[in-house]
Amino acid sequence: MKDLSEAILELIRLAATDLPPDVENSLRKAIERETPGSAARGALESILKNVDLARQHSTPICQDTGTPIFYVYHPEGWSTRRLREQIRQAVAEATERTYLRPNAVDALSGKNSGNNLGDEHFPSIHFEEINGEELRIELMLKGGGCENVGAQYTMPNSALGAGRDLAGVRKAALDAVHKAQGKGCAPGILGIAVGGDRGSSYYASKEVLFRQLDEPNPDATLAALEDRLTDEANQLGIGPMGFGGQTTVLGTKITGMHRLPASFFVSISYMCWAYRRRRMTVLGDQVTYE
Repeated sequence: MKDLSEAILELIRLAATDLPPDVENSLRKAIERETPGSAARGALESILKNVDLARQHSTPICQDTGTPIFYVYHPEGWSTRRLREQIRQAVAEATERTYLRPNAVDALSGKNSGNNLGDEHFPSIHFEEINGEELRIELMLKGGGCENVGAQYTMPNSALGAGRDLAGVRKAALDAVHKAQGKGCAPGILGIAVGGDRGSSYYASKEVLFRQLDEPNPDATLAALEDRLTDEANQLGIGPMGFGGQTTVLGTKITGMHRLPASFFVSISYMCWAYRRRRMTVLGDQVTYE
């Protein structure tokens, strides 16, 4: 097994400094929906200017470079221990090169490690063995502001009048967006998992955020709900950074899961406009990035 730490370092650099094309295109379309001279349009113009500068200079898109969340899909026989070591080495090097801000703070002592390496949960690394010879590593950098406004609902929810059905999921999602206001750095993207247990549901709500914004849900019912939630969230008038306007959410991604009869969770991971995610694929000696 070869050393992939340099290739992973490049994955981190791309994620931190180069916003994916589908996200940038969505932001550029959003500008046209906002009134010229409005605070909402000005916020989006500033965001896109920042995106251009970050790409030109390989500097972070946002000062909060977030929690590095890795999903690693590896062939049979690969050492997850060695892959973890290489990922952690790349994260430390990325911090040294200022692609990442030192973000790993011990919750008990308040001490910052200085290199984004904490316990086994920071950075967050998930492994799954797959068929074939291809290794795929997906990385998301999730900022603290948008993570803070994520939410999990237990259904039924009497306060919302929400039951254990997709109508209840809709009410929970819109409630989460309304409560977030501008604190999640809107315009945001909603990752929603329906079902599972508390832990697996949140896991899946982040995993679904790796779908492209223009990628339709294969389930027609969920696809319709995704479109409806995006449209209705944009009618709330929260707008970019909470300044008001037509663009509160850029998109919604939903996945369904099995659950225990006694439990019905709706987990919502809110992603900010700095929707930083990248994918690296390794097949033989070839490394590609998306």
